Amino acid sequence: MPLPIINIPDFGDMCAVKLVDDLKIKTQKDKDLLATAKDMAYKKGFYEGKMMVGIAEGEAVETAKPKVKQHMLDEKLAVIYYEPEKEVISRTEDSCVVACTYQWFLHYGEENWKEFVRGHLKGEGFEAYNAKTLHEFELIIDWLKEWGCTRTQGLGTLLPWDNDFKIESLSDSTIYMAYYTVAHLLQGGALDGSKVGPLGVKAEDMDDGCWNYIFKKGSYPEDCKVPLESLQKMRHEFEYWYPMDMRVSAKDLIRNHLTMCLYNHAAIWEDKKMMPKSFFCNGYMVLNGQKMSKSTGNFLTIRDCIKQFGVDATRLTLADAGDGLDDANFDSEMANGAILKLYTLEEWIKKEVGAALPDGGIDFAEAKAGMDLWDKIFDNYLNQSVAQTTQFYDEMKFKQAL
Repeated sequence: MPLPIINIPDFGDMCAVKLVDDLKIKTQKDKDLLATAKDMAYKKGFYEGKMMVGIAEGEAVETAKPKVKQHMLDEKLAVIYYEPEKEVISRTEDSCVVACTYQWFLHYGEENWKEFVRGHLKGEGFEAYNAKTLHEFELIIDWLKEWGCTRTQGLGTLLPWDNDFKIESLSDSTIYMAYYTVAHLLQGGALDGSKVGPLGVKAEDMDDGCWNYIFKKGSYPEDCKVPLESLQKMRHEFEYWYPMDMRVSAKDLIRNHLTMCLYNHAAIWEDKKMMPKSFFCNGYMVLNGQKMSKSTGNFLTIRDCIKQFGVDATRLTLADAGDGLDDANFDSEMANGAILKLYTLEEWIKKEVGAALPDGGIDFAEAKAGMDLWDKIFDNYLNQSVAQTTQFYDEMKFKQAL
């Protein structure tokens, strides 16, 4: 007989039995339903469940889990064991295995650091545009603890204090938005660094002292190879553009890159005024209601889309595809319809502009003075539409704006 150890609101003391009954799971062959039950039990149990037995009785599972783990290790009742939850295949189609290796970690669970980021998320200085997005950030803040931030192979920046390791890509890409503000002055549009930018500054001359001057109001470094005027120019550019108003990214990066972006801005600047002001997160793109896949032929690149439908029709269709965390649907019928509507509008404008304008143009003051009630109603409706559309753009609701 199973022994109840966790009580979960709505699921009771025996959540597995409850979910099997609720979802009408008949056998172990109901894999999809079993996966759904597992997700429901684990998620709700972790964040809302309360321990009924043991050293953490009465505590939330979220706080009890590390205590129970450490207790079992101390009492020699358990050993650390790592295993992927499913088979992992690399981009080179090799099977990946777990290895216990030396690693550097970022301690995102550090209490003061975490509370600084949490305070920014809940404060007036941050906008997520969507309650579900904000909730996801709040969940990950509580979940994220230690993050392995290095690797020994591949491309990347060497770890300054241990050159046997490179900084892994997610950890190395969280404040590069700051570099965007000066990239044009240092590289002049050459992404590969093949030429020196308009300031004439070489990459090897930009040391830590230079970056501290630009990004953190540091003093001009001694024996600096970069002229003061050049650093002043870059500092001006950075302070003009920062803090960044918006970062747009996909929903799957909420649980790593975007949250790390908040943490690392907090660590570098230690100033609420320098934190990102907003994140807008979107879902995935589907084509004509189906997942895009090269193997099935249901696939369209932006370049091909513009060739087929034109820039304006593509923009209209993307705006109509949907906003927020739900998957956006690019509808080819909508794109074809947009072409016809745009053509009709253009022809109407050509006809009306040529026929309606009097010689010498329009005296708008005179026209406004002569408006009757219906003119005023029409004028007011246009003004209302402009105000509503502007609001929808500000809220990143492109479908409603359209």
